[in-house]
Parts: sequence; C-alpha cells; structure tokens
Amino acid sequence: MRKFAALARACEAVVESFGVVASWSSLAIVLVMAFNVLLRYAFSTGSVAMQELEWHLMAPIALLGMSYAILKDGHVRVDVVFGRMPPRYQETVDTVTHLLVLTMAVIMVLLAIPYVEQSYSIGEKSPDPGGLTHRFLLKSLIPLGFALLGLQALAAALRAILKLLGRHAD
Repeated sequence: MRKFAALARACEAVVESFGVVASWSSLAIVLVMAFNVLLRYAFSTGSVAMQELEWHLMAPIALLGMSYAILKDGHVRVDVVFGRMPPRYQETVDTVTHLLVLTMAVIMVLLAIPYVEQSYSIGEKSPDPGGLTHRFLLKSLIPLGFALLGLQALAAALRAILKLLGRHAD
C-alpha cells in the first residue's frame, strides 16, 4: 500500500509542476490580450501573430490545467448529489470515474500521437500571412496534456482505493 501512496505522490508532483506552467500561461494570456486591445483601440492596428498567440497560450492552460484541476479537486462534479452520498460511495464513484478518465486519456494519447507526427512531418505553421510558425510544437501539448490527465487520474484512483481500504495515502 505504501507503494500505491508513493506512486500517487510522484504522479501528483509531475502534474503540480505542469500546473505551474499553466498558471504562468494564464498571466501571459492576460497580458497579450490587454496589449492586443490597446493596439486595436488606441492605435487602430493589430497583428495576426499576436492574435494567434492568444490561443497558443490558451492551449497550455487547457491541456496542462485539466490534470491540475483534478489534483486540486477543482473539476466539475454534481456536488448536490455527490455531497449527500456516504463517504464509501463517494470513494467508489471517485475510483470508477478516475479509472474511466485514465482509460480515455490513454486512448486520446494514442490517437493524438499520429496527428502530432503528421504536423511535425509537414512543419505545420499558420496558414495566415503574418501568423505564427511552428504550430507543430503547440500540437505536441495534446498528447502531453492527456498523458498528464492519465497520470493524475491514476493518482486519484489510487488515493480513492486506499481510502476504500481504510488507509490514507499521505
């Protein structure tokens, strides 16, 4: 059981570090958007590259942040129903849902890898004049984000199983 707890902690440490990247991306996107608004309304100008940078920054927020949300228990759940369940049922529901998320994450990683490989092979970039190059780098976040989601789902499932068995993972 200690190995389960140690594995859960290791997975969560990895997810935590990528959560920091997602957090800094949030600050960066706010600054880029503010700069774009300033350019548009104060100087009547804009940049395709700067507009694309907004969604290039949104990708790490979403893809790296989804696993972080599970780590911090900030994901969406029907708490009206879940909160009224006995703790044992809550842990059972958590175990099953996290194992389902783990399965889905593995499938998404497997499906995303050829997609990213194709993007790398053609050197994908923005089709818009003045757009950003190296779009294939951004697409690499897709399998990474789902791999992190799988790691966190595994960690959360292990913690829920330990609670079901009457042990604490900490």
